Amino acid sequence: MTATDSSSSLPASVTSVTLPGRTVYLVGTAHVSRQSVDDVRHTVHAVDPDTVCVELCPARYQSLSDPESWRRMDVYRVIRQGKAAFLLMQLILQAMYRRIGDRLGVQPGAEMLAAVELARTHGAQLVLADRDVQVTLKRVWGGMGWWTKMRFFGQLLWSIFDDEEVDAASVERLKESDALTAAMAELAEGFPEIKARLIDERDRYLAEKIRQAPGERIVAVVGAGHVPGIVRHIEEPCDLAPLEEVPPPSPWGRVVAWLIPALIVALVVLGFFRGGAALTGEAVLIWFGVHGTLSALGAAVALGHPLAVLSALVASPFTSLNPMIAAGWVAGLVQAWARKPTVADLEALPQSILTVRGFWTNPVSRILLVVVFANIGSSLGTFISGGWIFAKVL
Repeated sequence: MTATDSSSSLPASVTSVTLPGRTVYLVGTAHVSRQSVDDVRHTVHAVDPDTVCVELCPARYQSLSDPESWRRMDVYRVIRQGKAAFLLMQLILQAMYRRIGDRLGVQPGAEMLAAVELARTHGAQLVLADRDVQVTLKRVWGGMGWWTKMRFFGQLLWSIFDDEEVDAASVERLKESDALTAAMAELAEGFPEIKARLIDERDRYLAEKIRQAPGERIVAVVGAGHVPGIVRHIEEPCDLAPLEEVPPPSPWGRVVAWLIPALIVALVVLGFFRGGAALTGEAVLIWFGVHGTLSALGAAVALGHPLAVLSALVASPFTSLNPMIAAGWVAGLVQAWARKPTVADLEALPQSILTVRGFWTNPVSRILLVVVFANIGSSLGTFISGGWIFAKVL
């Protein structure tokens, strides 16, 4: 295999890779770059490929090609399946891209849509080369501990409030190899578990899908940050099955999830023998008071309906003793019932999430915030009230 920079007839963002009997042209893009759209068009017209590969999975392709797909989302089902946090994470990431894209007058993912359309007009085969986004998110989430999840989610939420100006020149600098290396190094230092699953695994996945693509001339449109990894792995056959597995819940996680409420109950019972009914009653009041207050506070911070806040207050002390149910799910379902989203709310969601006010006022995103914040409050309630009871009893 040989990998070279683009020839003079192709854009500087193109890296050509020679494999036995074929040539792959990797177009490194920024997902909110007008120049990237032009680079894709130039490359496809110049190469006239047999196959065009794009860094999209079927779900992301559907979302990009059908902006009206939000109208068909079932919020109740999202909550019941415990996917509220994943959906909120996707919305925040999408909001970050869309805010930049709006400032630059470029639709996020425009270069991917251009590649799809060009594949059609040139009669080339289209390959959706990326791993399913839900699998990626679940592998990222499953590889993090509780504290790392809180830090990561906190940074994501903070990004909603970040209104730093980004100009076109800044976006183009993101495509320079040195800047990308520095960005990946920073990500690895802060969240190495995330980089391994979000970047490194997908480098291998994309490389294998591109390697398997048919034809002698292949154009692959990928984020510029993936180009070095794809070049490194494209010659090595890779079994994709392990990379597509969703990690099962850790058995230790289940043990801890049931062990904590068992210990709380044991402490309350021990309190009866050590201090009688008065100490037991105090322990119960601590558990109910701290849990209910913090979970309700979380729902209130999300601007939940008064009934949703009340449901978090009442449900949290009980759901925390049953790991099969979360206080946020109860509060979210009540919020959805009290302020049922309309079709107009679903249609407005992509635009609403571009501002802090919109994120908190759109009924759909507000439901997700109620679920997540009520659950965070309930989790904090377990640690705070549990420690308080432990100190009282022992």
